[in-house]
Amino acid sequence: MDAWRDAVLELLRAAQVALPGGLAGAVNDAVRPLGVEFTMYLVDLEQRSLRAVPGATEPVPRSLPIDDGPAGQAFMMISPVSVPDRPRRLWMPLQDGTERLGVLEVALPDWLDPDDPELREGVTLVAMLLGHLVAAKTEYGDILLKSRRSRRLSTASELLWRTVPRLTFATERMVISAVLEPCYEAGGDAFDYAVDADLARVAVLDGVGHGLTAGLTTAVAMSAMRTARVDGQPLEGMAGAADEAIIGNFSDQRFVTAVLAEVDLATGVVRYLNAGHPPPVLLRGGKAVALLDQGRRTPLGIADPTAEVGQHELEPGDRLLCYTDGFTEARDEHGEEFGLSRLVELAECHTAAGLPVPETLRRLSHDVLDHQVGPLHDDATLLMFSWSAADSRRTLL
Repeated sequence: MDAWRDAVLELLRAAQVALPGGLAGAVNDAVRPLGVEFTMYLVDLEQRSLRAVPGATEPVPRSLPIDDGPAGQAFMMISPVSVPDRPRRLWMPLQDGTERLGVLEVALPDWLDPDDPELREGVTLVAMLLGHLVAAKTEYGDILLKSRRSRRLSTASELLWRTVPRLTFATERMVISAVLEPCYEAGGDAFDYAVDADLARVAVLDGVGHGLTAGLTTAVAMSAMRTARVDGQPLEGMAGAADEAIIGNFSDQRFVTAVLAEVDLATGVVRYLNAGHPPPVLLRGGKAVALLDQGRRTPLGIADPTAEVGQHELEPGDRLLCYTDGFTEARDEHGEEFGLSRLVELAECHTAAGLPVPETLRRLSHDVLDHQVGPLHDDATLLMFSWSAADSRRTLL
């Protein structure tokens, strides 16, 4: 293991001044004495393919489908996949913490066994460090961002992707994960979360209208809610701050529907406000058992000082599915809506398959997109909160 630790130290040193586009070359410089070669693949925004990041001089390798082959299996299940046939390969998930970024292809010489425990441990160390470096370096240039896009983002979507947090975050006893569609044209939908000590707060928002106008309204509401949250305001104060920000900054009638929730991670008690939004679905034992349909108030931007917070008690292993109507109102060629019942049925099916939470949402979003004829007519967001240590373990490399 000393040689692998030396490689990690060498990569750390090189990364201090490396350009974002230089990480692929830096990692291969670090591991070259070990006789292995890495190719880094980042997941595209659609979460349908893994797009190769070239080294300093190498040509760009091919892209790989997520839903087929060992690379996709490693990404979907967050688990290493070995290919013993020659040329030997080891596919390793690439994550920033629990956020799935892509995979590493590790090309091995004939004398190395892809299932060797010491090799696995060494590659895991490098992969964990590289995932953090990719996340840290991405904002300093455009190369890594560009490698994840198959076409141009709309202005509204650029604003949205720069505003929302990471798609997935986990602690030892909970997981939060989300998806946004259409990823290149979204604007009015958003999600947010913050986890401190024993309190997890989540929000799903849907600004009225489309495009940049809706996106600006949602961004203002979310910024106001974040400020109130950091100041220690309860859910009512966060919603009130969003009301004031929307009313105070826009002269026309604008509003944002939203679900705001906070979960006590020690007790499982969830408190929530529903500002004109579809109610979250509670999944227990892999089955939908309830809707969180209390705590109702007017949409954000229309003040409602009389609103009361709803409350529910979670059990260990429970999942909460929050969504915007862009998913349930997607229509097929005959005009049939996807509907809540179908969304819930597929959520139950993917849960029963033992999939990690982020993979459950990826497949749910693709189920809806495959149902829809052409692009979605409205923004669509899914967010799942899981109060489950088992689900947390499934997100770890």
